[in-house]
Amino acid sequence: MADRLTQLQDTVNQQAEHFCNAIGVIQQTSYPSKFGNFDRTGSQTPNPSQPQEDYAQLFAQLIARCAKDIDTLIESLPNEDSSIELQNSSLKRLEMENQETALDLEKVVQKGELLLEKIQSALENIAQAQLDMQITLKSSNKNI
Repeated sequence: MADRLTQLQDTVNQQAEHFCNAIGVIQQTSYPSKFGNFDRTGSQTPNPSQPQEDYAQLFAQLIARCAKDIDTLIESLPNEDSSIELQNSSLKRLEMENQETALDLEKVVQKGELLLEKIQSALENIAQAQLDMQITLKSSNKNI
């Protein structure tokens, strides 16, 4: 996972992409304006028979969502007011939480390994019992 600044840069780049795409679609689907005293030959007017999607709504949603993501990422950045002592205490607290979580994870892994051993033992017993039953059935069929 990228750091916050990289995420912010990626999101700003994505926002720029949305703006460029929106302008491109507007250029592609818009109708030219008529100018007086100007005669133009040839027409590049879009074909009105093609179904038009609601591009304005789509790009408005994309741009608004991306702007909200940018605001969220900016808010998550550390501010200049935070002192080194505050940052260090926050890091120490996070390290302690990380160690506690690591211990909890080790306990869960140990419980999982014990459970796995029990399941494997039970499966071995079942497999052995099935083999014993097959041997017994074969020997009883031979005696008949």
